[in-house]
Amino acid sequence: MTSAAETPTDLVEAQGSPAVADYLLGLADDALIYTQRLGEWVSRAPQIEEDMALGNIALDQLGQARALLTYVGSVDGTGRDEDALAYLRDEREFRNVHLVEQERGDFGFEMARLLWFSSYQYELYARLVDSADDQVAAIARKAIKEVAYHRDHATQWVLRLGDGTQQSHERMQAGLDAVATYVAELFDDSESARAAAESGVGVLPSSLADGAKAYVRSVTDEATLDYVDSARATARGGRIGVHSQVMGYLLAEMQHIHRSHPDATTW
Repeated sequence: MTSAAETPTDLVEAQGSPAVADYLLGLADDALIYTQRLGEWVSRAPQIEEDMALGNIALDQLGQARALLTYVGSVDGTGRDEDALAYLRDEREFRNVHLVEQERGDFGFEMARLLWFSSYQYELYARLVDSADDQVAAIARKAIKEVAYHRDHATQWVLRLGDGTQQSHERMQAGLDAVATYVAELFDDSESARAAAESGVGVLPSSLADGAKAYVRSVTDEATLDYVDSARATARGGRIGVHSQVMGYLLAEMQHIHRSHPDATTW
């Protein structure tokens, strides 16, 4: 915890601010970009209740993104607010992993993605509640409750689909197989993550792997599905701004209104 004379901003600035800010930006961008993809399910989910559930999960992710972006803007030396960081950056400036930017696909794919991402986030925020940075710890304390719900929601669907009909089992397995390409990147130790971990502000992503993988394996085993956590080809580079082709289309849709009407303050 920080001392009374040492504010969170002082701490981040003193402990390698560019790298630590970049680490926090990655966490914020994961949540922001996944918000955009989850929002696409509203009116397209298999049940009305699921429209609402995925919409609520998207709102939780948006809340995490806003809190982190606001903090990043106060410590990265640019003074940008959350809107500037969300809507006025180009593709190469985003630090999210490939998993969250992939297009909305089959419902089985979405539940596989949510299971892996929420399992990763659960381990992440469970550790960040003890961050040396008070602001990061406060964000984590709120987020861990939300992410626990997200993980449980995905778990119930994976169990239902995996242990359901032959068709639901096959589609759920196909979702897990497709997501496997993007799992390894969640646990990559980037240069900024190493700096954040050394400062005590963040944690090494690789240290989260055992817990997340054990949870996903327990779910797939119970659902009579094959556990898959790696693929022949794995996506890399999201933390340094290298993204897949779909990212540009996602940003165009997400940023269009703000960029077209930069002076608008009310709608």
